[in-house]
Amino acid sequence: MSSISGLVAVLLTVLQWAGRGLPSPVRPICDPRVLDRFIMEARDTETALRGCKAGCGVTGTFVVPLTNVDFVVLETKDTEEQALEVQSGLFLFGQALGAVRESVSRAAVKSLIDNNKSNIHSLGQVLRSLHIKDLSLSPVPAVGDSATRKVSSLSELLRVHTNFLRGKVRLLLTNAPACQQNST
Repeated sequence: MSSISGLVAVLLTVLQWAGRGLPSPVRPICDPRVLDRFIMEARDTETALRGCKAGCGVTGTFVVPLTNVDFVVLETKDTEEQALEVQSGLFLFGQALGAVRESVSRAAVKSLIDNNKSNIHSLGQVLRSLHIKDLSLSPVPAVGDSATRKVSSLSELLRVHTNFLRGKVRLLLTNAPACQQNST
């Protein structure tokens, strides 16, 4: 009996000692394969829903961010400005995909849209892992803003989403200071 209580005492001492430290910070997610998976899933959704017109029941217009990248302008922006642009874009895509999900009736389409919304949330987690400040409470670009445009079809929305991930999101993750420190 005393050997069991001694073992329990040692075990409790070790657990108490191990629990004293603060939880370790989230390690940066710099592996490009993570973003590649999100891009592949966005592209797969785009391909799967390309022919979905009357059956999807998606109507209306959606505000999306511009996807073009001016490298001269990009070089003048710091990481925080780039992060704000990416986070605002992800917010707009989340809003648009939420509206699409509400308007479709087919379960398969809803599932694909849900997956893309989940990936947008996961990208926010990736940005936090890179110690990029969450700027999602900052003002989101307005409809007439020069950083946005309107799209009127599901296929166009999904194409712009894929291009945004391949362009601005990839550049931000590639140039994030936390990833630069890991590569040295």
